Amino acid sequence: MRHRLAAVSAAAVLCLAGATGVAEAQPASLYAPSALVFTITQGDDADTGTVLRAAVLSCAYTAEGTHPAPRAACDALNATGGEFNRLLSASDPGRACPMHYDPVTVTADGAWRGSRIAWKHTFSNTCQMNATLGGNALYAF
Repeated sequence: MRHRLAAVSAAAVLCLAGATGVAEAQPASLYAPSALVFTITQGDDADTGTVLRAAVLSCAYTAEGTHPAPRAACDALNATGGEFNRLLSASDPGRACPMHYDPVTVTADGAWRGSRIAWKHTFSNTCQMNATLGGNALYAF
């Protein structure tokens, strides 16, 4: 009798916990989280430089955020496969830039398909940044 009472009590506690949402956390969505903050910072240190522009992008099910073209930016993000260094190979070889050092740092921080992302790259000046990233929707803000 004692074992039966304990089993019934345990079952009641589990039912009560399930009714209040305590028993098991359920994912809020079928899609892994993809939300990032992109910045363009004056200087070679994103932590101490002056942030010139920033945009937020969420690519879970729908594309949204403060980015001016969220759908195009999510498509560009998907094209990288999560490898942001792929953005650096899209340079415009016909563009001539001055040879002066006025650094600009771009960053991407957040989560992409459930993985933590913390990426940054410093360009020698804004012309170099635009020559490399100008055709990419991620940093067109």
